[in-house]
Amino acid sequence: MSIFSKYDGLAQSLAAVTADGGRNPFAVVIDRPLSSTVGLIEGRETLLFGTNNYLGLSQSEAAIEAAIAAARTHGVGTTGSRIANGTQGLHRQLEERIAAYFQRRHCMVFSTGYQANLGMISALAGKDDYLLLDADSHASIYDGSRLGHAQVIRFRHNDPEDLRKRLRRLDGTPGAKLIVVEGIYSMMGDVVPMAEFAAVKREAGAWLLADEAHSFGVMGAHGRGVAEADGVEGDVDFVVGTFSKSLGTVGGYCVSDHDGLDLIRLCSRPYMFTASLPPEIIAATMAALDEMGRRPELRHTLMDNARRLHAGLNAAGLRTGPQASPVVSVILDEVDQAVRFWNRLLDLGVYVNLSLPPATPDQHPLLRTSVMATHTPAQIDRAVDIFATVAREFGLMRPAAASA
Repeated sequence: MSIFSKYDGLAQSLAAVTADGGRNPFAVVIDRPLSSTVGLIEGRETLLFGTNNYLGLSQSEAAIEAAIAAARTHGVGTTGSRIANGTQGLHRQLEERIAAYFQRRHCMVFSTGYQANLGMISALAGKDDYLLLDADSHASIYDGSRLGHAQVIRFRHNDPEDLRKRLRRLDGTPGAKLIVVEGIYSMMGDVVPMAEFAAVKREAGAWLLADEAHSFGVMGAHGRGVAEADGVEGDVDFVVGTFSKSLGTVGGYCVSDHDGLDLIRLCSRPYMFTASLPPEIIAATMAALDEMGRRPELRHTLMDNARRLHAGLNAAGLRTGPQASPVVSVILDEVDQAVRFWNRLLDLGVYVNLSLPPATPDQHPLLRTSVMATHTPAQIDRAVDIFATVAREFGLMRPAAASA
């Protein structure tokens, strides 16, 4: 028996997706970016609407120059973990900068955003504790629950009342209760009602962790996320996020006012047993954080662009989620339909993400777009026009839009 035979079903599914000469949507190569919004794919200039580069800072000149300078003075890697030789002065500087940005006392920086969730959740909630997770939680959150062996209770997506009912059933039970929500959910772009979840947390005497990966730099007066926008930062015990969205680099973080966070450094396996971020990434991240702070107009332009894209796709007769956020997904009914639509978009010069069940809510395939502050109105309108063209070709436009 082959060690790979357990993946026979996956192989069949992938073969179906790539049948008749179709591309593998999970192996697209961007030969190189030409700007934050345009890349070279298959030798053609292609509009990028699937990169999560919300503020366009992956192409920041300041970040690029900071990375070059750091590589020259510090080298290109640390060759060790944070608890061995992998903590340089730059790592501490970044932690202090992120803590100050969030107005928190403590910060841990991880090598990836995935590891931040994995490491924090597994360390905070052990086998005698309860994890209360939104049904649409990111894979890193579920993986953290498995690594920590906590007892997992799922509540309906974005439903504080369902969470309240489930917490009441735990009245009198020993063990900590940790609620985990996301600021903006990565598949549909819907925003958490953070103030309502904070109220439930207070009533139950529970703990609250907010993953602000997609809302850091996007929501709130200073870009600190949905907790800031809703005025409940003091109710969120732990904020986890990533540098790979709004800051355009890589890495993750957790900030908190709880002194116990420093103990997590000695019991979070994803923090302890992987090499730390290289110096050039740390320096680029700090430069991007500076630029994000200096240029609040990026946030405002981003949300204007999100509303333009969301409205345009709806006007074109396509079905999207209910909210305009940097993640705007087009909802389709059939996997084959979604695969053909995605391929045709790329043929016509628009790259988006194809998201398929079981990774999607309600088992619907999605064409997941992510918008940037650096997209021009003309680029957004061009993408909408191409979506509309493909929808007409496939007979997928709603009647009102088709007759417009």
